[in-house]
Amino acid sequence: MKDEAIVIRLAKPEDNVTAGQICYDAFSAISGAHGFPCDLPSEEAAIGMLGMAFSAPGFYCVVAERGGRIVGSNCMDERAVIRGIGPVTVSLDGQNAGVGRLLMEAVIAHAQEGGAAGLRLVQAAFHNRSLSLYAKLGFDVREPLACLQGRTAQREVEGCRVRAATVEDQPACDTLARAVHGFERSRELAQAIEEGSAKVAVRDGRITAYATEVSFFGHATAETNADMQALIASAETFAGPGILVPSRNAPLMRWCLENGLRVVQPMTLMSVGFYNEPAGAWLPSIFF
Repeated sequence: MKDEAIVIRLAKPEDNVTAGQICYDAFSAISGAHGFPCDLPSEEAAIGMLGMAFSAPGFYCVVAERGGRIVGSNCMDERAVIRGIGPVTVSLDGQNAGVGRLLMEAVIAHAQEGGAAGLRLVQAAFHNRSLSLYAKLGFDVREPLACLQGRTAQREVEGCRVRAATVEDQPACDTLARAVHGFERSRELAQAIEEGSAKVAVRDGRITAYATEVSFFGHATAETNADMQALIASAETFAGPGILVPSRNAPLMRWCLENGLRVVQPMTLMSVGFYNEPAGAWLPSIFF
């Protein structure tokens, strides 16, 4: 088996069952080995997540096969000039054989061919092998993150009103994203607005923060910590393991902890290519 060639090909929608099972098993095993909860609650959740990615416009997904059998997969969100990579997972019996590297090299090559300005990903800080692989492939550590879960004791921030985002809000949100990060995520935001998960914070009659979703799978951008606090406080629950708070933003981190949120696990934002220090408050998604 180990001598059989590894083949990387485009993922098909029907690959999601096998790849989803592999994804869940891989995350469950590494998280359990380090005493952390799995990012995915069930095999069904992993299968559904990859089913979406394997068939959704704006995603580039590949699977690895060995001996005609799927042994891993990787996805890349192409909806912005910066691409977001993940999840990359390899079957338990296929690890440490170069499968992960080949899956990463495939999406990196595709991104370069497509003229991406940069690549980003979020990895579990306790996963030594993935950190080593990404560093070897040229990714730099940019930000330590803390995954936080719970419900804040403070339910609103004075002077900030949070409401559902509308199509009319998009230009202001894109302007905010450019000011904080240097690029916008228009397609992702438009989809979130259509699905009804996006929110904005309004202060002094202006949009000062937005979130595609206040969750593990959504990103948020704000002018100030107070604006970000308003978004976080407005959420009844955080879907998935929690929200990803940059640990170096000490005031925001302390506010979250003082409001009853708890740390679930440490994570790391890594990047290749374009990156500038954000000029405001922000929460990445698990994708970037």
